[in-house]
Amino acid sequence: MSEPQPQESGAISKKAANKAAAKAKKEAAKAQHKAERNVTAAVADLELEDPAKDNYGRATHDSPERFSPDAKQVNLRSLGDAEDGQTVIVRAWLQNSRIQSAKMAFVELREEGNWTIQGLVVATLGAGPDAPAPAEGTPLISRRMVKWIAGINPESFVAVEATVKRPLEPVKSCRVSGFELHITKAYVLAPAPTVLDLTLAASNQAIADFGDEDVAQGEGEKDTQATPAATMLTHLANIAMHKRSPVQQAIADIRIEVKELFRSYLRSHGFKEFEPPCLIGAASEGGANVFRLPYFGQEAFLAQSPQFYKQFEIAGGRKRVFSSGPVFRAENSNTPRHMTEFTGLDMEMEIQKSHIEVLEMLEGVLLHIFRNLKERCAYEIETVRSVYPSEDLLLPEPGKEVRLTFAEAQKLLREEGPEEFRNVSDDEDMSTPQEKALGAVVRAKYKTDFYVIDKFPETARPFYAKIDPASKAGASAQVTNAFDFFLRGQEILSGGQRINDPDELEARIRAKGVDPTSAGIKEYLGVFRQVGVPPHGGGGIGLDRVVAWYLALPSVHLAAFYPRTPKRLLP
Repeated sequence: MSEPQPQESGAISKKAANKAAAKAKKEAAKAQHKAERNVTAAVADLELEDPAKDNYGRATHDSPERFSPDAKQVNLRSLGDAEDGQTVIVRAWLQNSRIQSAKMAFVELREEGNWTIQGLVVATLGAGPDAPAPAEGTPLISRRMVKWIAGINPESFVAVEATVKRPLEPVKSCRVSGFELHITKAYVLAPAPTVLDLTLAASNQAIADFGDEDVAQGEGEKDTQATPAATMLTHLANIAMHKRSPVQQAIADIRIEVKELFRSYLRSHGFKEFEPPCLIGAASEGGANVFRLPYFGQEAFLAQSPQFYKQFEIAGGRKRVFSSGPVFRAENSNTPRHMTEFTGLDMEMEIQKSHIEVLEMLEGVLLHIFRNLKERCAYEIETVRSVYPSEDLLLPEPGKEVRLTFAEAQKLLREEGPEEFRNVSDDEDMSTPQEKALGAVVRAKYKTDFYVIDKFPETARPFYAKIDPASKAGASAQVTNAFDFFLRGQEILSGGQRINDPDELEARIRAKGVDPTSAGIKEYLGVFRQVGVPPHGGGGIGLDRVVAWYLALPSVHLAAFYPRTPKRLLP
C-alpha cells in the first residue's frame, strides 16, 4: 500500500467534505420539492383538454405510445440520405433539453456510445381556446407538449416520432451533424430521477482519484473544470452512468476489438481455441497467491493462469492453441497496474528450432493488433484522447523490431538512463520504475514504444522456463529462453520456451524449492511422463494492460468492465 501523501494546498478537508455533502443533500431536497410542485402543476394543467394529449406523455401498459403506422424504426448510426424527409421512430436517452420559447424547444438524443442528434419540437397549435386550428395534415403539437418535452429529466429513455430534415447548418455539438429530428410525438418509456448522483458530464471527465475513499468538493473551494471530476469510487457506485459515458464505451469498444484481432490473427496462423478451467484442485504453479474456496467438502482454487492447461493441450496432440478468459491473482497490490481478476489472452505452440519462433508469433499478433486498432477504432481513440490525452503510439517499422537481451537492456539503462539506475544488476528482475525509465530510453533511442526483452535471468522466471543451453557452462548466472514484451515502458506479456523433458523439469522444480510430489505439481509433471511432449513455448498477454497502455490511461482499472482489487468487489 502506498504511503500517505502530504496534503496539498487546495486539498479537500474532512470538514469541507462533510459541509459539501450536507449542502448537496439540501440542494437535492430542494430539487425534489420543486419537481413535485412541477408535477402537481403539470397534472392540473393537463386536466384541461389538450388536442395534442395523445402525442406525448409517459408510455405505460394502459397508455401506450401511439406512433404512425408508416413510421420507420431507425438507429442514429444508420441515418442517411434515404431517411431525409421520412417519418422515423427513434428510441434513445434524452441527454439534455433547452426551452427556446413558449413554442419551441431543443433536445439532444443519444443512442449507444455517443451517437447523438439534435431534435426540436415546435408548437403548431395556438394558445387559448379561441386559437385557430392548424392546417389539415399538420401535426398536433401544443405549447403544453413543448413544455412537457423540455421538462423531461436528463437520462430518461424516450421514444420519439419525427421527420428527418437537414439543418440550416451542421449541428457541431452532435455526432449526427447533418440531420436533425423534427419531433411530432414523444413518450417517456423509463423516466430518470430528478437528481442524478453522477451526471453524464461528470462521468465523461477524466478520473484523477482511483483510491478507495471518496472525496467531496468542499463548499467555497474552487475547481478548474466547469464540471468537477468524480472519483473512481463514485463512478463505480453509479455504474450505469459510468458506463453511459462516451469515453468508457469507447474504451470498451477498443477492448472488444483487441480480443477479436488476437483471435482472428492466431486462427489465420493455424491456432485452435480451447477453454481452460477457472476452478482447479490445487494451487497452480505452486504459488501462494491464490483464492481458496470450499468445494463440496474439498478445497478448490481459482486459476492463476491457464499455463498448465495450455501445455496439456500441446501434450494432447495440438500443435498451436490459444485461449481468452479470466485470471485470478490473490495479491494485495493496490496500484494502477494490478487487479485481482483480469482477462488473459494466452497462446502455446510447438517449437521446431528455436524459442524465437514463439517470440515472432507473439510479436506478430501484437503488432497486428496495434496497427489495425489505429484504423478500425480511429473515432473511439479520438474520443478517449479528448478525455485522456496521449501521443500516438510509436511502432517499429517492419523488419526493424527492437529486441534486447536482459543484459543489453540493463546496460542501456545504466549508460543512458537516470542516475539512480547506474548500478542495476543483470541478475535481478526489473522493478516498475526501471521498466518505465527503460521505456523512455528506448523511445528516444529507437523511436518505438513497443519492444521485447529476451533472455531473462533464471532467478526471475518460474520452474518451467527453459534455461538457455549456452548459459549452462561457466556462466555466473544462468539465463532462460524467456522474454517480456513492453508497451510505453510497461509490461504487457510474459512468455518463452517451456521445459518439455520430465527429468529436466523435475530437477528445475526441486531447484526452485518446490516439492514435485505436491498437489497439482505431481499431476502436472505426470503429464510429461505419460507421453512424449514436443518442444513448445507460448505467452500470456494481459488484455487490460494492452488496452490501458495503448491508450496511455492513468490506470488499468479504466480498461476493465468491472475492476476487481483487494478493496473492491462491487458492483
